[in-house]
Amino acid sequence: MTKSRHLKKGDIAQLTMKLFEEHPGQELDARTVFRALGLNTHPARRLCLDVMDELVMDDFLVERGSMRWAQANKSNVMEGRFQRKANGKNTFVPDDGGDPILVAERNSMHAMDGDRVRIQMMARRNRHVREAQVTDIVERSDKTFVGRISVARDYAFMQTEDRTLATDIFIPRHALHGARNGDKVVCRITEWPEEAKHPVGKVLTVLGPSGDNNVEMHAILAEYGLPLSYPKAVEDAADRLPATITEADMAGREDMRDRVTFTIDPHDAKDFDDALSFRRLGSNLVEVGVHIADVSHYVAEGSVIDREAQKRATSIYLVDRTIPMLPERLCNNLCSLRPDEDKLTYSVIFTMTDKAEVRAWHIAHTVIRSDRRFAYEEVQQLLEERHEASADDLKTRTVVRQPEQQGTPRPASDFADELITLNRMAKLLRQRRMEGGAVDFDRPEVRFDIDAKGHPTGTYVKVAKDANKLIEEFMLLANRTVAESVGRVPKGKKAKVLPYRVHEQPDADKLMNLAQFVSKFGHKLRTTGTPKDISRGINKLLHGVEGKREENLVQLVTLRAMMKAKYTTINIGHYGLAFDYYTHFTSPIRRYPDLMVHRLLTRYAEGGRSAGRERYETLCEHCSDMEQTAAMAERDSIKYKQVEYMADRIGQTFDGIISGVTEYGLYVELTDSHCEGMVPMRDLGDDYYTFDERNYMLVGRRRHHRYQLGDAIRVTVARANLDKKQLDFVLAAE
Repeated sequence: MTKSRHLKKGDIAQLTMKLFEEHPGQELDARTVFRALGLNTHPARRLCLDVMDELVMDDFLVERGSMRWAQANKSNVMEGRFQRKANGKNTFVPDDGGDPILVAERNSMHAMDGDRVRIQMMARRNRHVREAQVTDIVERSDKTFVGRISVARDYAFMQTEDRTLATDIFIPRHALHGARNGDKVVCRITEWPEEAKHPVGKVLTVLGPSGDNNVEMHAILAEYGLPLSYPKAVEDAADRLPATITEADMAGREDMRDRVTFTIDPHDAKDFDDALSFRRLGSNLVEVGVHIADVSHYVAEGSVIDREAQKRATSIYLVDRTIPMLPERLCNNLCSLRPDEDKLTYSVIFTMTDKAEVRAWHIAHTVIRSDRRFAYEEVQQLLEERHEASADDLKTRTVVRQPEQQGTPRPASDFADELITLNRMAKLLRQRRMEGGAVDFDRPEVRFDIDAKGHPTGTYVKVAKDANKLIEEFMLLANRTVAESVGRVPKGKKAKVLPYRVHEQPDADKLMNLAQFVSKFGHKLRTTGTPKDISRGINKLLHGVEGKREENLVQLVTLRAMMKAKYTTINIGHYGLAFDYYTHFTSPIRRYPDLMVHRLLTRYAEGGRSAGRERYETLCEHCSDMEQTAAMAERDSIKYKQVEYMADRIGQTFDGIISGVTEYGLYVELTDSHCEGMVPMRDLGDDYYTFDERNYMLVGRRRHHRYQLGDAIRVTVARANLDKKQLDFVLAAE
């Protein structure tokens, strides 16, 4: 090959194009390209990078992340999914997984979000991103819209809350389905004529009058396509399940009803899907049983109950209610590990030292009888009274929220030895997990006190204390053990299929950006080394900002740098927990993956062959998607209650922290209630501000005043728009 110093730009372009043509679909990083082309001087490498930038602009290459490229799809006609944006900058996502392509509103043919479309690439304008135009709508999505309806004499309009549609939906009077002015409704678009400004739709469901608590919660569920109620056929099937445990049900199960057993849950919980048992075996050995409701005994695979549970994939937790994955008779009765009742369970039983070292374990179908139902606060109070609680926990006094109990429960002090021993063991398990590289993310959660009508009357912060961590550590231990029992096989053997809960390590580019950001506050973050090195660096950062002005800010930005955990049959380990093998086994009442794991464990214990990977991978993807959807609905319900709570406080002034900075204004989280709202850019009238995206700040052009993430700020509540779940602040007068 010609020496690199003699290569001209045209030569490098030809060699680069040839290289990528010889590796179709393969990503190549800069180092690989330089080596393949023999470019060993800085000017030649700089010239090559310029060439690749031009090849990206010419659609010959696509950039895949930082300094990685692949040959672009050369077809000018493609099919894929249409993603609608309220700002008109819609995108097309090709079926082949290529990068999204801009589709301006004028070139969209009024395609809707989620539609399958066919596009034609447009000629590229100089120094502009590539664009496409929709030529055909192959398949309409079944997307519905939720909003408030305004009814006139001859027609109506629905003002949708969906951020993907910037216009109202026209509803003919004959398509109102009985809706009245001001009602919240669910509607579907039936047509959108090319020349019309508004799409035409019909009302599918009338939810009820806007502002009613039940209506608003149902509207949030409907917006995400989540179920409002249980099908009667499913509830009827649940009602037919026998309530008594027979001798046949007990056959082959380990009888553990003589063990001291209890549940620890939130004070208002009604479904208890896990319990702990404890028994001393000798001077320094104990038996700890992690007992999980045996949902698979009651829910047969492929049954009408199972099909509905699979579709839902998870229970949904809104501010004031739970939409369960299983019918109430199952989740709150038959499967719930209620005190003083015999219950069928699937258990991981450990023999451990009092130093929390596992000496032996086995997995078994069991029968248990819980002696006591504890609320977290009851256990926490006992630990604090016996001086067993952590120093951080003792800084804030625990307020006991008494749970509903059946009969007269034994006093908590009767279980002091078991609870104190388990708490000490849990702390040791947690300490080893952190030393092994687990990331210590413990963000407080906002909760609301709700009156009988669903109106928020106050807020409080839920903090994970020792009692919560006690349960967490033993659930983590059980989940990891179950995953290892299937996934860890001798060399040369192939592991059977199992749904794993995996978590990838942070993206290198995001870590680098995080390191640059925290350096502005005088903190350092290690971005290279082993996964354990990186996680220790993250923990050091998180602990280093505790109690400082930038604590919330750094926690938030660090969280954004993390990857999302998901379900898959391909095990890559769990970075955040520092486990090589991890699954979900401990909550089958509220998570479908746990139910899948229970069934597969039973199958394999009975000598069954490995399950089909493709089917279970599809189920894993569905469960991951539904988990994210449920989380978004939960966030929306919290946001709605925040706005509703602050609507009673218009004109009042509060202290807060800048929690977000955008080109539209400042997000501010109030210090006391943790409610978040925005100071819109239009209300920053003292200067013209520019958005410094890299440094998360707004900077005044004339006076150079800065508003940065993490800054303390004082604001006055200005507006509370419940329909848009939008809370507006203005800067408080000095």
